[in-house]
Amino acid sequence: MSDTPVKTRRDGAIFEVTLDRPKANAIDLATSRIMGEVFREFRDDPDLRVAIITGGGEKFFCPGWDLKAAADGDAVDGDYGVGGFGGLQELRDMNKPVIAAVNGIACGGGLELALSADMILAADHATFALPEIRSGTVADAASVKLPKRIPYHIAMELLLTGRWFDAEEAHRWGLVNEIVPSAQLLDRAWELARLLASGPPLVYAAIKEIVREAEDAKFQDTMNRITKRQLRTVDVLYSSEDQLEGARAFAEKRDPVWKGR
Repeated sequence: MSDTPVKTRRDGAIFEVTLDRPKANAIDLATSRIMGEVFREFRDDPDLRVAIITGGGEKFFCPGWDLKAAADGDAVDGDYGVGGFGGLQELRDMNKPVIAAVNGIACGGGLELALSADMILAADHATFALPEIRSGTVADAASVKLPKRIPYHIAMELLLTGRWFDAEEAHRWGLVNEIVPSAQLLDRAWELARLLASGPPLVYAAIKEIVREAEDAKFQDTMNRITKRQLRTVDVLYSSEDQLEGARAFAEKRDPVWKGR
């Protein structure tokens, strides 16, 4: 058994990433750099289409920053690696779907890591919080991402109070896609990943780039860039074999065979 803090599993086009640092899956600088390399590998491998991020054990998904490592000298503004904290939230051009399977406590940077995924599944015992406010610091990534995922006034309450909330509340506000019994969490994540892996990867890439571009642009400006094929992934899609295959499969009343080219 490897003692690496980040374990990976490949099965076809699916890539499972498990943060496994007993006792709590906290992230120090070294672990963050490893996670960045792992997610960069996923991003750049044309044979991989969907990733799952989860935590080892049943109690913690991730509590965020490793305060013990910080006490031993890890700088809060140190080198987190290619993808920023946790390897995912600042990784550029991540144009493949990522599913977070939250298997327990997700607080602080751990919740921010989950927010970096496109979809979140939560075990029925999972709990969440952004407790940075209580220690006089800011949940910076969550301050950007959370108000885009749930109603503004709820996001602000959670950021400003740091209170804990459970999976049911997370689902009620739309933060979590599904609540799953703990024993079935990974099975459900893999079921969803297989569904996505069977879909058109070039379309997924275009969707993710369009969403990113639209965050800071006016609607019509983004639409103009799409129609003029000024977004790389859109241009690739409309020049691809897959785009023709989709039309042919529809006309022939059969399932398409996506090749990602």
